[in-house]
Amino acid sequence: MTVTDRIALDPFGSDIPAESARLRALGPVVPVELPGGIPAWAPTGYDVLKELILDPQVSKDPRQHWRLWPEIGEHPSWGWVLGWIGVVNMLSAYGPDHTRLRKLVAPSFTHRRTEAMRPRVTAIAGELLDAVAAAGADGSVVDLRAGLAQPLPMQMICELFGVPEEMRADTAELIAAIMDTSDPTPEHAAFVQERIGTVLGGLIAYKVEHPGDDMTTELIRVRDEDGDRLSDEELLYTLLLVIGAGFETTVNLIGNAVVALLTHPVQLAAVRSGTIGWDAVIDETLRVHPSIASLPLRFAVNDLKVGDVTIPAGDAIITTFAAAGVDPEHYGPDAGAFDAARGADEHLAFGIGVHRCIGAPLARAEALAALPALFERFPGLRLAVGEKELRQVPSFIAIGWQEIPVVLGT
Repeated sequence: MTVTDRIALDPFGSDIPAESARLRALGPVVPVELPGGIPAWAPTGYDVLKELILDPQVSKDPRQHWRLWPEIGEHPSWGWVLGWIGVVNMLSAYGPDHTRLRKLVAPSFTHRRTEAMRPRVTAIAGELLDAVAAAGADGSVVDLRAGLAQPLPMQMICELFGVPEEMRADTAELIAAIMDTSDPTPEHAAFVQERIGTVLGGLIAYKVEHPGDDMTTELIRVRDEDGDRLSDEELLYTLLLVIGAGFETTVNLIGNAVVALLTHPVQLAAVRSGTIGWDAVIDETLRVHPSIASLPLRFAVNDLKVGDVTIPAGDAIITTFAAAGVDPEHYGPDAGAFDAARGADEHLAFGIGVHRCIGAPLARAEALAALPALFERFPGLRLAVGEKELRQVPSFIAIGWQEIPVVLGT
């Protein structure tokens, strides 16, 4: 196929596994069209994606390496992507800038700090499950996304970054708006940009007046003491990245694991008996149902040869974690099946190398606090609707459920 035959990705992410399979049948890397008509290339397998992520000739900086960056203002329907690449943080930095920004945030997510946070994670999970139990005590349907999967990581990341209670709902609304790729209109893009400045700019202003023992205060200190290490713009958008990534992706990890186990009762029984460990459940969830399906965007610094296809210098590439996770060439013919006993812990859902998610240990800690406690407390837990009635969040970027209605059982 030629680049004139680009495959339009579903902006709603209605059936990401089927879409990934269709693309894989066309070759190792396929020309696609993102919402609003943005041209890009989509790797379709594990090995190709891993190679491109690690290739120093693949950049995340559109200002330096996307040939269409100067034209973005001419395409109003492309405005939605500015929340991802029009920002200045680790997600859009290349080379030394990426290293500098990563080093500023990494201390907040060290193994030692994550271990120190475990008691707090466990305590919050217990409080949330108490509320879930009260809400479903009479057999009422309870939404586990709203009751557990969403508030646990939200509260943890907000405590870590000192987000006051009164700002948390607006912060969650902002992150959800960025994840929503079903509306590529200029109005939606303008709304997102305005809310970034209002919500996170408001957080910065608040923490200047009310400093505390939190990461936002620390980043403000770095900016004020050494602007060469962190500019005003980088401060704003670094907060956007770390709060968003530390919150929304873990929501989906917990929710996806719950649904996977409830729809695979034999495996759930093996988990309950100890035959399958919770770490294996988390890794298999990340492989088959990664919280991030396709992340925009990376860019070819020079011409890149992938099989018999050449990605021209300056073209955009999406990182297709969902497709890589169910690649039959890497995981076998049953790659699309959820099987926590397979022990596939080499997935790419958290990234790899210098691009590995620094918040991965905290996400795992939160899932390990929530999931065992949930299934131990409610042995009769079941979905209140059929699996096909669950609604995917409206996004080709994220994989997750809008609600997870359950009955707690006896």
